[in-house]
Amino acid sequence: MKRLTIALLLALFISKGEGQESPPAEIHAAEFETLQEAIDALPGAGGIVRLPPGNFEITEPLRLSTPETKLAGSGPSTHIQNKNEEGQPALILESPLRATDPKAKLWRIEVAHLRISGTEKSGDGIRANGIQEIFIHGVSIDHHGGHGIALIDCYEDPRVSDSILTYNKQAGLFIDAGHDIVVNANHFEENNDAVHCVDSFNLCMNGNNLDDHLGNGVVIENTYGSVISGNMIEECNGTAIILDRDCYGITLSANVIAHDMKGGIDLRDAHGCGVSGNTFTLVHGFGVRVGPGSSRIAISANAFSNSYIGNGEIKRPVEHEKPIQRDAGAGIVLEQTSHHAISGNTFTGLDGAAITADEATRNLVITGNLVTDIGRREEGNTEPFLLPDDESILVKNNLTD
Repeated sequence: MKRLTIALLLALFISKGEGQESPPAEIHAAEFETLQEAIDALPGAGGIVRLPPGNFEITEPLRLSTPETKLAGSGPSTHIQNKNEEGQPALILESPLRATDPKAKLWRIEVAHLRISGTEKSGDGIRANGIQEIFIHGVSIDHHGGHGIALIDCYEDPRVSDSILTYNKQAGLFIDAGHDIVVNANHFEENNDAVHCVDSFNLCMNGNNLDDHLGNGVVIENTYGSVISGNMIEECNGTAIILDRDCYGITLSANVIAHDMKGGIDLRDAHGCGVSGNTFTLVHGFGVRVGPGSSRIAISANAFSNSYIGNGEIKRPVEHEKPIQRDAGAGIVLEQTSHHAISGNTFTGLDGAAITADEATRNLVITGNLVTDIGRREEGNTEPFLLPDDESILVKNNLTD
């Protein structure tokens, strides 16, 4: 690679007049010996670093510590290969003061249009520490021993969109302490969990495709005021969506949840949340589980179903050597919980009952639901609602076969 051109050197020299800050610069990495040299050539005011096509092997993290900066590749032909075997990330975004001041932050860093791959011994693909208004889009991040993308204390308006995160040993996307988060139109495949969001606020996750995860789909902890909608979550070995550790005010709506082995939505510690308009098909274990730590949940207008396609036919076999491929359907399970409204759902083609509640469950309203073709894996007739005999439970105006 060539060094800086004479013209660019002259421009930088002129811009560094006494008492003046260098203006943002356009850096072409092809003119440098290494990618790190190109990144380090940015002035304090930031700018853009343009990465050419090519395979770039690194053995220690690339570090970007300049605000108001874009790191832009040439699409998937720009391939950064992390060969580090000591658990180090491929790309670290953080203030140079972060090591001595944990509160140090940078504003507005963008990463776009490149591929970053790793190995089982490498760390995260992109690790951002304290970046405000970070924007990551059009990236392909795969085969890392850590997370695909880790956003740590990127509190103000982090955005991840139009990217593909695959085959990472931890989460595809890990978010810790974020606010007003946007995760849109990404593809997650065969990570451990797809998305893990903790200690955050206002997650907006829409229009993503999640497939074949070794663990769970979406895990949200200690987060409120969020919406998870319009996502396809298929074939998780664990559970499609989990809410835990003091979640509240979250809407889970219009998602397709299919082929998930342990269950669909698990509300372990969630309050004042809405579960509506989702389709649970071929889900094993449970469609929705409401655990002892949860209360005040509205579950409405969902479809719980198997692979029925009409005229008495089902699409999937009743038995299969791979359990995830067999015909299945699961309803709602309530465990030591109270104050829930369950209305307007369809429960069809289920292995067992539509709604099951243990003896410690109280204060339920179950109205306007339709139940047919249940108990497909049980002997004899199956009651649609297996509930404790308690006057605080209202069951009314349901249509059951």
